[in-house]
Amino acid sequence: MFTGIIEEVGRVDRVSETGGNRKLTVACKQILRDLKKGDSVSVSGVCLTAVEITPQSFTADLAEETWNRTSFSRVREGALVNLERPMRANGRFDGHIVQGHVDGTGEFRSLKRIPVADDYWLTISIPAELSRYVIAKGSLAIEGISLTVAKIDGVEVTVAIIPHTAEITNLKSLKPGDPVNLEVDMIAKYVEKMTRPASSSSLTIQDLVRQGF
Repeated sequence: MFTGIIEEVGRVDRVSETGGNRKLTVACKQILRDLKKGDSVSVSGVCLTAVEITPQSFTADLAEETWNRTSFSRVREGALVNLERPMRANGRFDGHIVQGHVDGTGEFRSLKRIPVADDYWLTISIPAELSRYVIAKGSLAIEGISLTVAKIDGVEVTVAIIPHTAEITNLKSLKPGDPVNLEVDMIAKYVEKMTRPASSSSLTIQDLVRQGF
């Protein structure tokens, strides 16, 4: 489990493909200090497993589902990615519950400085099917960053970004139209399931007659 508090921005060293199997290699420094083979790492909001580690980088496998569901299809050598190690059981809980299970990709629209301020407005569009889980003042993980929604208008989401977040994440490297990984608040999905009315039976009189009743 992660919290959406980014520790470091890594740089994609390469994306390799052999016989349909893809591997992502990320150059970084800070998270390598205690990273071991088999450990989980959130890479721009995607939970991956480190399978190879060198003093300068780590490599993770990319399953076909991961490639198709996430923003990694746009990732090229030199791309910046947000990195976070899993939360320690005895650590402080910053951000919000982030599993690294991407629900879908949105589209980066803009990152604009707020007039007479150092903050920014981040604007993205999200898939219509995810909009029911996103509320004003609620949490949303964008590229693995725990963010608070300032405004939602249909499928357009606006988030206030403080200078610190802008500087220590990959947001400034994104271009309009780029896909961004989204993970909605998992609590919202559980609440939806628990409050959903039990499905009514589709059994009809005709079905009963056919079965001999």
